[in-house]
Amino acid sequence: MPLQVSDYSWQQTKTAVFLSLPLKGVCVRDTDVFCTENYLKVNFPPFLFEAFLYAPIDDESSKAKIGNDTIVFTLYKKEAAMWETLSVAGVDKEMMQRIREKSILQAQERAKEATEAKAAAKREDQKYALSVMMKIEEEERKKIEDMKENERIKATKELEAWKECQRKAEEQKKIQKEEKLCQKEKQIKEERKQLKYKTSTRNSASRNLAPKGRNSENIFTEKLKEDSIPAPRTVGSIKINFTPRVFPTALRESQVAEEEEWLHKQAEARRAMNTDIPELCDLKEEEKNPEWLKDKGNKLFATENYLAAINAYNLAIRLNNKMPLLYLNRAACHLKLKNLHKAIEDSSKALELLMPPVTDNANARMKAHVRRGTAFCQLELYVEGKELIEMV
Repeated sequence: MPLQVSDYSWQQTKTAVFLSLPLKGVCVRDTDVFCTENYLKVNFPPFLFEAFLYAPIDDESSKAKIGNDTIVFTLYKKEAAMWETLSVAGVDKEMMQRIREKSILQAQERAKEATEAKAAAKREDQKYALSVMMKIEEEERKKIEDMKENERIKATKELEAWKECQRKAEEQKKIQKEEKLCQKEKQIKEERKQLKYKTSTRNSASRNLAPKGRNSENIFTEKLKEDSIPAPRTVGSIKINFTPRVFPTALRESQVAEEEEWLHKQAEARRAMNTDIPELCDLKEEEKNPEWLKDKGNKLFATENYLAAINAYNLAIRLNNKMPLLYLNRAACHLKLKNLHKAIEDSSKALELLMPPVTDNANARMKAHVRRGTAFCQLELYVEGKELIEMV
């Protein structure tokens, strides 16, 4: 049984009640205070204090201060009036129990209302945070769209300016060509005038010559005709030998060391075969060839059966992981299936195998850059995608 505390003191005004209750050496942490508008209880084992208040109080604004082994309550009255006593007189056990139960129910309902209000406030905060986040995302999306539109306008203007420059250059070339034609026509006219003048002077000179010189002139012209006929050519054949080259570039432009390294890597890739695969025993001989599997994957890709094409490329890569075209073609399949991260990985692996950069692998490197850049752009990483596409 708890010990009832009776050595308390209290004072009042018309609006408030001041209650001082000694703790009697009990630790503050072990003190439990329960207060409603008609009931006040302080439990600090083994002591208990209960007060069935004379009139209702405002329990929400009332205060309790614990310190120096004392609890000081400041209880604000709902109605301004002086109390005759702190507790109601003549309260039996049944009435005390009813007041206790009513106070507990009131406290539970108030706690429930506070919990619901807190949950509603939390939901409102979440809605507000979600609306703010959506607004920020919308602003970011609009910003990106504006950037895209500005880039498109800029590119369009640059294209129009380039077209205008090309048109002006064509017009300038046309004008220069017409000027050259005019100059040539003038030159031809001048030459014709000079030729006419020369022929007219020769005709006048030939008229002045005597007829006796005609026979001697005929003899000399016939001799000249005979001397001008060349002798027939002899039959023969000419052999021309060219130095065989693997690459079409000229020697002064080619990178011999890089080309030799690329040829060496290609030869190693053709020789690299992994036969330690359990599934090989169930395959035909032609299905064990990476080239055959690559062609099979290409045919499946052409029929838009991308998953089957990936399976063909996967097996080919397990047989030979040194062939860059296998990774490059598989990246195209992943790009079609929107497996963007895998497309980036396969394009990067293909670029690693396509080193050093030479003329023979330029087309494959260009495809790898384009597919990698396309994957970045579809991931909305436009800066990285633009840099890769510009490398082409």
